[in-house]
Amino acid sequence: MRLKVLYILPPTKSYAGIERVVDEICSELAERYAADIDLDVLYTSAYKGANDHPAYNKIQECVRGRLDLMRTVRRVARRKDYRLVVVPQVESTVLYWVSCLGTGKKFVLYLHGNPRREASHLKAKIMFFVMRTLVLHRLAAVFGTSPKQLQSFRAMFPNRAPHFWVPNPVRTFDHLAAPHDAASDAVTFVKVGRFAYQKGHDILLRAFARVHAARRHARLVMVGYGAGEPALREQIEALGLGEAVRIEHLPHSPEPALAAADVYVSASRWEGWSLAICEALRFGLPVVATDCDFGPSDILTDRRLGRLTPEGDEAALAAGMIYYCDNLEEERKAAAFRRSYVERFDAEAVVHVHADALAAAARRPAKPQPSRRAAGAREALAQVELREA
Repeated sequence: MRLKVLYILPPTKSYAGIERVVDEICSELAERYAADIDLDVLYTSAYKGANDHPAYNKIQECVRGRLDLMRTVRRVARRKDYRLVVVPQVESTVLYWVSCLGTGKKFVLYLHGNPRREASHLKAKIMFFVMRTLVLHRLAAVFGTSPKQLQSFRAMFPNRAPHFWVPNPVRTFDHLAAPHDAASDAVTFVKVGRFAYQKGHDILLRAFARVHAARRHARLVMVGYGAGEPALREQIEALGLGEAVRIEHLPHSPEPALAAADVYVSASRWEGWSLAICEALRFGLPVVATDCDFGPSDILTDRRLGRLTPEGDEAALAAGMIYYCDNLEEERKAAAFRRSYVERFDAEAVVHVHADALAAAARRPAKPQPSRRAAGAREALAQVELREA
């Protein structure tokens, strides 16, 4: 009998990391495990650039408001005898679990970020309290994108649910390198990611100002999108970096920027994993990254892959970038090693880890439903605003 699984994508404004990861891994599961898994994915937002013809069954339900979201989740979850409902992030898992009270559905929490950072406002604190007291011990499993992320979650939320590291799939690209311009002495650093506080673009710009003062041939390309872009443009001008820093919008793929770059740099304050670092390694680029929670230290496990600097230390980040300015030709010799290393995260490889984790979670006995008084939490949580990613 095929295992019926429902993945739910919370309503968000853009088709970004979580959405793309769920699409890619569910596509692989649907293609390679069609005989074993009956897989549906509920989209609660419509996205430009999303996969319109996936291998899995795509359920498109654009919701309006929290009550509509909760009703939609409950209605869709009851359509089939789903053995598992997999939901990214703590807050959404709480809301959807409460929405499905009385249906007997087993939930999997699928971590993508840093829970310690996410419980930063009142609504999140309420959700985390409900997770700890009501939901946590009834989860079928906790999936995480990095080993250290899972360790941190268990320390923050002691529980007996099985924890599984399910690596993010790293996409492949058509062109992995641009012809190197021997006549140019410029060293181009590239950063890919949302223009958000989490990603530390402000830290990166201050560090790069130090680099550019010491190595005038250094250049920086920042690829991304987001509400923080105007502030970044103002910071670029204030630091006098208008000729050395460029912002690019590449909504479909960072391939052109990665192929033309020499070094990847990340100044994130926190991560869940870092697909962007893995994609840079796919191009053979060395990486200099802040040693934030979580991801970079799980990925950059060999000196040939890159360098880690203390999170928030602009001087150390600048020093790491200057090192690559001065040693670029030597570092290019390890490009093949970097490309080979990241193959372990190909979708064709990690899909089996995801399938095994789903099977193990499905075998776990269901915990009893909470008392009838807890059912009132559904109406109470309807008044709690979901933080949009």
